[in-house]
Amino acid sequence: MSALNSYENRVYSIGLEDSSSIVAKFYRPERWSNEAILEEHRFCDALVENDLPVIAPFKNAQGESLFTHGVFRFCLFPTAGGRPPELDNDDQLLVIGRTLGRLHLSADRHEFKHRPKIDAQRLGDVSVDFLESSDLLPMDVRTAYLSLVKEIMPVVHEQFSACAKVKMRCIHGDFHPGNILWGRDDTPHLLDFDDAGTGPAIQDLWMFISGDRQYAQARLGHLLDGYHEFREFDERELALIEPLRALRIIHYAAWIARRWEDPAFQRAFPFFASNRFWDEHILSLKEQRSALDEAPLIY
Repeated sequence: MSALNSYENRVYSIGLEDSSSIVAKFYRPERWSNEAILEEHRFCDALVENDLPVIAPFKNAQGESLFTHGVFRFCLFPTAGGRPPELDNDDQLLVIGRTLGRLHLSADRHEFKHRPKIDAQRLGDVSVDFLESSDLLPMDVRTAYLSLVKEIMPVVHEQFSACAKVKMRCIHGDFHPGNILWGRDDTPHLLDFDDAGTGPAIQDLWMFISGDRQYAQARLGHLLDGYHEFREFDERELALIEPLRALRIIHYAAWIARRWEDPAFQRAFPFFASNRFWDEHILSLKEQRSALDEAPLIY
């Protein structure tokens, strides 16, 4: 057995007697209900049935995919090999766009009842409230931090409200380069649907878009060229890229704070308890505040 890189859950590669291996994922207690976990599994199964390259959990002869050991819930996955995607590779961005277009096309047939919503209230407001009530927010940066996020959040809400007619759908939810393994067959194998939820399609695209405006514009173009081969994209959603980026920055700090009693988080993020983290975090938020005032990218 060897531990794999995962903070939210505990994930292990387990060697078998025939020299093959599987991956075991033990869920963090009390984070998701059984219904929410099974909804994620069924979503993955449906995507696989539609020939999407999704790494879905194994099922036993009774069709069960969620198991228990003592107080712990776990599932098992096949081992997937591959390398990280090359984000400067235009052809790979095109393939990622096609894959997401197919994923969202399949997802249009689904509706989550137990998975979370990807919105400003859950990721932003709740995160700010938690940090404001936490003693992990240092006193000497508390005023500057709270003043800044309470300036940012109304802008984020306003921009979400302007996109109120955008359709919310079942999405991966945390689709970043680390959740892709690029196979030898030039196929992007999709991992870790643990944050699957209901949200805008752009949530599964924006984390591949970064850099200066010209560079981001080019990357967006390659992604959407591939996406449009399978599904139409509502270009109004482009106005949500920077609000969603702001929410991720805010939620990241609250996520670490919520898990700070977990020794694995203290080992992985030792700088969190220092002023250095908060100084850099506030600087990122100031830059993002300016980005919120910029015109959206276009396609």
